[in-house]
Amino acid sequence: MAARDEHPADLPRCPSGGSGLLPDELRAWMLLLAATGAVEQRLRSVVKETLDVSHDEFLILCLLAEQPGEGLRMTRIAELLGRPKTRLTYQIACLQRPGLITRRSVCGDKRGVEVVLTDKARQLLREASALLASAVKEALAEFIGPAQRDAVAGLLPGLAQGPC
Repeated sequence: MAARDEHPADLPRCPSGGSGLLPDELRAWMLLLAATGAVEQRLRSVVKETLDVSHDEFLILCLLAEQPGEGLRMTRIAELLGRPKTRLTYQIACLQRPGLITRRSVCGDKRGVEVVLTDKARQLLREASALLASAVKEALAEFIGPAQRDAVAGLLPGLAQGPC
């Protein structure tokens, strides 16, 4: 339990002032990656327990959920997630087996394949969304501390003020 008592947001601060080999922007980016990686790791277990899919499959479902009544081409999903198309083909097959997505040919493009969320998946996401959102909020509160906020502010000056 002692590990839970430590606040992961209190991880070593990213040194500033150019004292190391990396520029401040890259050090800030690495600090943010570490924090978001910790949040993602926490979410992995909740996604697996709640939806019985992998985190990468969950990301595909989320992308499709933002396309009401439409689908996405597999090539576009691969681009958005930064995943190889071969890996995506496997993940799509894993989602198709339990009836969470369907594949269809793209009209006018015999090589194009579009992926669409099923009603079953939409219902599953609706039922799990509050729990998943809560897990994200809790993980963000745990892993995003002053150092990470400072890193974002340093990378995106004027963020707090909003768009001009």
